[in-house]
Amino acid sequence: MLMNVLYVLAVALCVFLVLATMQPSQFRVTRSKSMKTSPEAVFAQVNNLHNWEAWSPWARLDPNAKSEFAGPAEGVGAVMSWDGNQKVGTGSMTIVESKPASQIKFRMDFKKPIKGTSEVEFTFAPQGDQTMVSWSMSGQNKFINKAMSLIFNCEKMVGGQFEKGLANLQGVVEG
Repeated sequence: MLMNVLYVLAVALCVFLVLATMQPSQFRVTRSKSMKTSPEAVFAQVNNLHNWEAWSPWARLDPNAKSEFAGPAEGVGAVMSWDGNQKVGTGSMTIVESKPASQIKFRMDFKKPIKGTSEVEFTFAPQGDQTMVSWSMSGQNKFINKAMSLIFNCEKMVGGQFEKGLANLQGVVEG
């Protein structure tokens, strides 16, 4: 009986490992929201890392998280590091490209709970008297991420936080 249980567990583990290796090697999560403001106004909020705590969904997950800033307050070279609870983790983000009122790219370096690097991009597209703001994150899916994607829907988890963040950002720029 014990051997049968061990055999079933071994087969289940093998199936899990095979399924994990078959997951995509790249990931991309994107959410967009239309805001009644100019591209310049919303760009200014995102391009200055000191503004993020007013609208970032992660700031609300851990109000006691410690944030530190380095480099310029805004634009290329601006850095924000954070150290928070399990929901927020530890890491840093650096603005690597900043095109006024159109695009900002970041390098995100996560240290905890899982190490990794991702690319984050905001785009700002005028649409009449509104601006379509898109927030994307992409990167490599290492084995641990592939395995986690079989248990957790990371697209929904991260995408849900992006949706909250965009709604918070909308409140700031339209308020």
